[in-house]
Amino acid sequence: MWRRFAARIAVALLALTLLCSASIADARKSHGRTTASAPVTSGSLQLFSTESAAQAHCPRDQVVWLNTNSGIYHEKGMRWYANTKAGAFVCRREADAAGDRDTRNGQ
Repeated sequence: MWRRFAARIAVALLALTLLCSASIADARKSHGRTTASAPVTSGSLQLFSTESAAQAHCPRDQVVWLNTNSGIYHEKGMRWYANTKAGAFVCRREADAAGDRDTRNGQ
């Protein structure tokens, strides 16, 4: 009897885990931006997982860290540069064109 109960609990937990994983993936897709593991395009904005990859993409522009949840970017040396839960390296001009903003503007 206990084995059946434990087996049902295990199946229910597995189903709940799979359901939550699918919901998170769907939410990230619907938001339109994700944390980049390779160059990802979000409209005209390309997201990069490394600073060097972003700099190679835009050698004449400044690389900034974009918090993809808030749309606010941070310059190198700032507290939140490469230190937010969700984010990516981007080119500053492309971020501006996409409607993202500097941490100091508009606050």
